[in-house]
Amino acid sequence: MPTRTVLVGSASGLHARPAALFVAEAAKQPVLVTIRTSDKKPVPARSMLGVLSLGAKKGTEVTLEADGDDAQAAVDILADLLERDLDAVDA
Repeated sequence: MPTRTVLVGSASGLHARPAALFVAEAAKQPVLVTIRTSDKKPVPARSMLGVLSLGAKKGTEVTLEADGDDAQAAVDILADLLERDLDAVDA
């Protein structure tokens, strides 16, 4: 089961626009990906409410996990997205 841990790069954390961009990309993936912080249970990365419930701020360590065909690629795509500042205009 591919797993990757990254730090949230967006200035506002996973709130509003950054969360919406992340959830939209997660919904495009062919496998279910979960996201969690160290103190919260995993939630589906496709769930806006679930992602917002994590309360992840800039610099928060989050872990992504997936299982199945193309799971590693899905985790890598989403992890790379999380590391960027999605608040930036050209994100």
